[in-house]
Parts: sequence; structure tokens; C-alpha cells
Amino acid sequence: MRKSSKQAAGSARELALDVLVRVEQEGAYSNLLLNSSLQKSALSREDSGLVTELVYGTISRMLTLDHVLGDFVSKGITKLQPWVRNLLRLSLYQIMYLDRIPSHAAVNEAVNIAKKRGHQGISGMVNGVLRSVLRAGDLPVLSKNISETERISILHSHPLWMVERWSAEYGIETAEAMCAANNEPPAVSVRVNTTMISRDSLLAKMQESGLDAAASKVSPYGIVVKGGGNLALSAWYKDGYLSVQDESSMLVAEAVEPEPGMRVLDCCAAPGGKSAHMGELMKDEGYIYANDLHAHKAKLISDQAERLGLDCITTGSSDALELAAALPPESFDRILLDAPCSGLGVIRRKPDLKWRKQPDDVASVSALQGELLQSVSRLLKPGGVLVYSTCTTEQAENSGIVAEFLERNPDFVPVSFETPVWERLGGTALAAGQGIQLLPQHFGSDGFYIARLRRLL
Repeated sequence: MRKSSKQAAGSARELALDVLVRVEQEGAYSNLLLNSSLQKSALSREDSGLVTELVYGTISRMLTLDHVLGDFVSKGITKLQPWVRNLLRLSLYQIMYLDRIPSHAAVNEAVNIAKKRGHQGISGMVNGVLRSVLRAGDLPVLSKNISETERISILHSHPLWMVERWSAEYGIETAEAMCAANNEPPAVSVRVNTTMISRDSLLAKMQESGLDAAASKVSPYGIVVKGGGNLALSAWYKDGYLSVQDESSMLVAEAVEPEPGMRVLDCCAAPGGKSAHMGELMKDEGYIYANDLHAHKAKLISDQAERLGLDCITTGSSDALELAAALPPESFDRILLDAPCSGLGVIRRKPDLKWRKQPDDVASVSALQGELLQSVSRLLKPGGVLVYSTCTTEQAENSGIVAEFLERNPDFVPVSFETPVWERLGGTALAAGQGIQLLPQHFGSDGFYIARLRRLL
């Protein structure tokens, strides 16, 4: 028997609450836990959308929510049971940020859940706190004595160290724009497999089927879809016509500029989106060696290649630092090092990254990045091109790595700004050192860094 919409909405909030508690208590990754929880639930697409909104929104806005709740919970929110704390957070998130849900409905549902899971004292406290919030007017209330970086941190819910770092690197206005962009819902974008169909043809098919789809302004291979659900469940995906990929990420293979017949190395390739894109650009003619540290992740790459009908991709699993010893020197025309990084460019998609990362993480990963770049560069033929990319905004991991490499290797020259990518994006993306830096507010896509280096003959 089908649940009433009221019951279903209640179930959606309870499922969201369970996910939030486990993310906080067990350190679970929100995207993985949310996906598995939704697959096990019998919720409709609409209610699944609500759960997704509540989980990602509550995590993303957590610092702001906790700042507000601190003024209304007399004993402090840290002393509450985890489920009560997260129930207050997700209820306050609905009140402050979701116009389509009436505030009184959010309060009533919270009280019902509190009655079901706790005792009368807890439900009374939840009711009292949320009704006090409703009477308080505009929130959050900020002290006049705080700094600009503290204001941005509270208002846009980012750790203070992150705001201070971005302010120092990009200026206070850009830092605030980055934080604001990270709280927006991510766009759904797909890359067209041009070995099977043109972008215009697939775009026409999507629009004919009623999807709100438009050509990407960032990548000539991309389509942006609004409200289309999970396109990895579509027949187009199953038949190999498309891959789900962020628009910024699509630029990397284009910067590599692989041509049919070339030998290409993708050093840290899983889950395989960029390897597959390079195979498509090569018209499946040539050789791509797609390596990843983990064998189960290398399997993801070969699965993608098979789905897309690409035979030119060979996978392997080893430490990328050992590739230079295992493969013949100067044996590749193109090398892509999409380096392990702090991931601070993808906070919009993975909001818990904000709360997991620490300043030391940037320093520790940058040492590895420099070592990787130096090592794999030996495998490039003279005249060949090496692309270094990351999905972060931190110049210690980006322009700093490239500058140090170029200083040590006079036989390499930067050519990032001689590419169609720069011609297309140069009015918006930043020139960071010798590479191209996209920030999350530029196109509503991930923060990404791409540097293109040529080895002299």
C-alpha cells in the first residue's frame, strides 16, 4: 500500500536524520552513505530528492546552523544526544533555507520524530527551541565586533582557516564568492561520447524527451541537465552515449590534446573519466595506459572503457611513483598526471570535505605531488606534452608545484595559454602561475587547475 505524502515526507526526514547521525558519529562519507540508504529505501523520486537536499544542505550549512542554535539551546548543542543535535540542525536548515517547506511543517515533523525516538522532555525541548527560532526574525545574528573573515565563515558556513587562506590567496571578495558558490547545489553535467554520437544529436534527443538540457559553455563535449535525475540510470548511459562528469573535469583531456595513434599515459586514472575522454578524442585509435594504485579502481576504468566501446585503453594497478622504473623512458607522446590532492575544489559536491580537511593536509599532499610530477616526466618523449591537473584551489598544490618543477627541469616549457581551453575561458578563469585556475563561482563547475607542459626536442 502506498504511503501518504505526509508519511513519506516524515520517512524522508527520518532517513536524512539517520544519515546525518552516521556521518557525524562514524565518519561515514555522506555521498556513499546517502546513495546506499536511498537504494534500500522505497521512497519516491521526489522524496529521495528531499532526503538529498536535507543531508547535503544540513552538512554544508552546519557551522551557520550551530551558530544559530547556540543562542537557543541553553546547555549548548555539544551536550545534546547526536540524534537530537542533528534533528535540530536539519529542522533549522528547512526553516532558514527551504522556502518550499512551510516552517510550521518542519517544526511539527521534528516534534513527531522527537516523540517517536525520545521522551516527552526531548520533544518539548525541540518544540521550544524551534518555535523560539521562528519568533527570532532574520538569522543568523552576527556580532558587530567580528572580522570580515569570521563574518564570511559564519554566514557561508566554512572553517575559518579556509576563509583566511583563500582571502590571503585570492582577496576577500573572491574568497566570499568561493564560499557562497560551494553552498549552491551542483549542476548535473554529462560528456558526450563523440565516437558514437555528436553533442548536437544527443542534446536534441534529450530535449525531445522533455529534459531541460543545454550545451555546456565550458566544454564543447558537455551537456548540462537540470532536474534530470540520475543520468547514470538512463539508456543513453547504458548504451555508451554519455558519461556523467563535471564540466571542469572535461577540460583536462582537451588540454592533453591526444591524437589518433598516439601513446598516452594516465598516471592516476580512476575512476576513468579522463582516460575514456582521451580515448574518445583519439577516435579509439592508439594506446592509453590507464594506471591506478588500487586494482579494484583499475577495474572501474576497464568497465567504463567497455561500456563506451573503447578498445584503446589498457589498465594497470601500481604506485604511480614506480611507473618510471617499470616503463621504458621517453615512451609516451602524452602524459596526464591528475594528481591526488586536497580536493577543495569539489566542496559543492562533497560538503563534508569542509569539516574533514585541515591546513596540514595541503602541505602533506603537495610533497607527494611534486615527487610524482618529477618521476613521471621521465616517461615523456621529447616534443611530447605533459598535463598536470588537480581538483583543488590551493596554489601550494597547483602553481607552486609547477613552478618548482619548471625550475628543476629546463627541458620543459609551459604552454597552458596556447590552448583552445584558455582561449575559451581566459576572460573568466584565472592565470595562476603557468596554469589555468577555475574557481567554483566561475561557471558553477568544480574548482580545477590545469597546466600544460611541453618537453623540448
